[in-house]
Amino acid sequence: MSANRTKPERAAVTLVLTVQKAVASPGLPTNSELRRWLAAALEQSAAITVRFVGTAEGRRLNREYRDRDYATNVLSFDYGSSAVGRALAGDIVLCAPVLRREARAQGKPLAAHVAHLAVHGALHLQGHDHRSPSAAARMEALEKRILAKLAFPDPYAGDAG
Repeated sequence: MSANRTKPERAAVTLVLTVQKAVASPGLPTNSELRRWLAAALEQSAAITVRFVGTAEGRRLNREYRDRDYATNVLSFDYGSSAVGRALAGDIVLCAPVLRREARAQGKPLAAHVAHLAVHGALHLQGHDHRSPSAAARMEALEKRILAKLAFPDPYAGDAG
């Protein structure tokens, strides 16, 4: 007699998503696209605000929270890790002009680049980081796997390593 072994089902993940567009920028993803991309990256339920900003706000936030005086592509703000039965809460700030410039320079569709950085931000909210080479390799592998499930190409293909 053999035991019927099945993978345990992943608990349903709930995402409460708020999207803010503080900058007019054509071609930004729809709320439903953002929801799909973030949900694919979540290991637990979450309440996330995604805010698209311009260069001035992106620079100000990066200077204020990371002591770096330039607009960066993505910032993540984690407001609490999950306890049993509690959702993760955080903000992901995406600088639209920086994302557009990077996508163009890398020859990538804007949607693919925004999806990558949204997933990257969601992983940061869940405690992933790239502070060491081994942590960076783990995070990049996870990003590649998530983006492949979303039918996006490897965001690191062509990077000089």
